[in-house]
Order: sequence, then C-alpha cells, then structure tokens
Amino acid sequence: MKLGQWLGFLCLAIALVILWQIRQMLLLVFTAVVLATALNSVVQRFQRAGMRRVAAVALTLGLLFLVNILFIVLIVPPFLDQFLRLVELLPSAFAEALEWVEDLINQQPTWLPELELPTPSNLTRELQPLFRNLIENFFAFFSNSLTAVLQFLLVIVLTIMFLADPTSYRQALLQLFPSFYRRRADEILVKCEVSLGNWLAGILINSLFIAALSGVGLWILQIQLVLAHALLAGLLNFIPNIGPTLSVIFPLTIALLDAPWKAIAVIVLYLVIQQIESYWLTPTVMAQQVSLLPAATLVAQIFFASFFGFLGLLLALPLTVVAKTWVEEVLIKDILDPWDKQPQWRPVGATESLATLPLVERVEKKSRSPGEVALDATSENAAEEGAAALKDSPAIAPDHAEPHTPPPSA
Repeated sequence: MKLGQWLGFLCLAIALVILWQIRQMLLLVFTAVVLATALNSVVQRFQRAGMRRVAAVALTLGLLFLVNILFIVLIVPPFLDQFLRLVELLPSAFAEALEWVEDLINQQPTWLPELELPTPSNLTRELQPLFRNLIENFFAFFSNSLTAVLQFLLVIVLTIMFLADPTSYRQALLQLFPSFYRRRADEILVKCEVSLGNWLAGILINSLFIAALSGVGLWILQIQLVLAHALLAGLLNFIPNIGPTLSVIFPLTIALLDAPWKAIAVIVLYLVIQQIESYWLTPTVMAQQVSLLPAATLVAQIFFASFFGFLGLLLALPLTVVAKTWVEEVLIKDILDPWDKQPQWRPVGATESLATLPLVERVEKKSRSPGEVALDATSENAAEEGAAALKDSPAIAPDHAEPHTPPPSA
C-alpha cells in the first residue's frame, strides 16, 4: 500500500473511533431527525394549503404544544395515580402468583409422571440477579435526572432547528458524498423520509388501536387500573416483539389478586388483540409502511440494544428502516443489480474513466442534461469511427507484416 492509502485507512479508523465515542449523542440527533420528519409532514400539508414555511412551522409547533398540555392535564394525573397503585400491588400480586404456581405443581394428576420441576422460590432465587440487572439497565437511562432533562431539551432544540430549515441541513449532509453521487444520495434521503413518515403513522395508529382495545377488554373483565394498563400497552407497542410481551405482565399479575380465571382471560384477551393487530390492522393500515421481517426486527433490536443501550432498543425500528432503505438503494440497486452489465473489454482508443463502473455511469447519466448526453454519445461514436479508420489505413502497417524492401535500382 502506498503512503496515501495508509493515511486514508488511518483517518478512517480514527473517524470510526470518534463516532463510537459519541454514539449516544448521535442517537439523540437521530431522535431529533425522526421527530422533525414527523412534524415536517404536517408542515408540508399546511404549505400545500397556501401558508408560508415560517407560519406553517409556528402553527405546527403550537398545535403540538396544545396537544401536550391537554395530555398532561387530562391523562397524566390519573395515569400516575393508577401507576403508583400498580407498583404497590405488584409485590402482593407476584406472591399470589407464586402460591398459585406452587399449588398447581403440588396437585399434579396421578397419571402424570413425577417431574422434578424447580419450585417457584428456587426459580425466583435463580432469576433474581437477571431481573436485578434488567431493572438496573432499564433505569440507568433515567438515573441522572439532570442528564435526562438536558438530553430531552437537546432533542427538542435540535428538532425545532431541523424543522425550521431542513434544506440547509440536507445540503450540508450531501456535501459528505462525492460530487457524482450527490443527486442520487438526495433521492435516497427522500425515500428515507417517506419510509420514516409511513412507519411513524402506522405505529401511532397501531398503538392507539391496541391501547383502546386493551382498555375495553380489561374494563369488561373488571380488572383494576384499566387506564394504566391500556396506556402501557400502547406505549410498549413502540418496541416490537418485546413490548407486547411486557405489557401483558402488569394486568396478569393484578388479575391474579381477584381470581385465577381472570388471569387466563387476560392472556386470551391479549393474544386475540395481537392476532387482530398482526393479521388485519397491520396489512390494512401499514400498506405503505416499510415491511420488515420479524427475525430481522428481533436481531436489529438485540444488536442496537447491545451496542447503544436502552435508547438503542427504543430506536431500533427506525434505525432499521433507514438502514434497510440505504442497503436496498445503494448496495442492491446501484452495485449488485447492474453488476453483470459492467463491460469486460473496451476497444483500443476508447477513453477509460470512472464512468466504466455501473454505479458511477448510471448516476452520471442521470445527473447530466440531455444535451450533454447527446454530445458525449457523438464524441464516443466519432472516436470509434476514427479508431476503425486508423486501423484500416494502409499507411500504417500491422505489427505482424513483413518489412517492406525497396525495389532494386536500375
């Protein structure tokens, strides 16, 4: 490797180390981008109605502030009251669940062979370190109240900045790409924005549906603290695979305080809700949403949670949506799909350049005007005709021809 290549590799390694050190900051910036993308769709609707950008942004932020105030005044106080009662009831409900499981184990049918099952007390003792670590990691993000407040304020400020002038920030990001690929990168950014908007709209509708259906079902079953359970079910729906499983734990433990059959009814209720959401609501409402395979979603959650912590788990799905868009557009469409179209040979005299690569050739053709494309085609045809005429000219002998001997003199 040459010195320049070594320097480039060293700079790349240093940049990766710096990005890893500021990964939490980058996640906060990405959170602001997601929020700005959601609000920008509302701003664009106001702009299409004839409003100026500044007025549309101000109106959007005002409506958002009003909705938050109504939510804090009407929903938060009863939710906090029920949530605190839920926290107080959880220990007794958990003890009731352990006693119920012990009775179930002790009352095994005679025809069932003897199984050495761990008792609930031993199982609790073995799982206690795991639950302790999980709770510590869950609350580590909120351990420092000052840091949490500052991070929240940073996200809000960045969201307003991105929303006020998104074009300038987009142009600044495009400067990081090579000049021949900037137009194509801008197209990919537009697709990322559409994908994020579709995902946000779909997940909001899904969460509202699950919260409403859970609340109605728990109210019919006469389960205590319906509002807290319903809101937790809707909020935890933002975390696929893991969230719905966690949301059933709280009403299940509370239902055991009343009767075991209510616990079974709660499990059946949540299974029915998940089936309706998976097989009817998601295909209907999220028809334009980016489709993600369940296994890929789970792997992405584990990956981002391992490297970025609790915030990475919350942002795993939007990060996966953006990553999927870039992989499809850059790796698959721009590199792998035209791979077999790459020319293997060019005639002698033809100009060799970066345009011989499929990715660059396609991007450059898109970025040039029709006049420039026609001029380049004319130049290529002229070069090929000149090379053919030069090859057929008798003035230049081929390399394999015998040397010409002059005739003998008289």
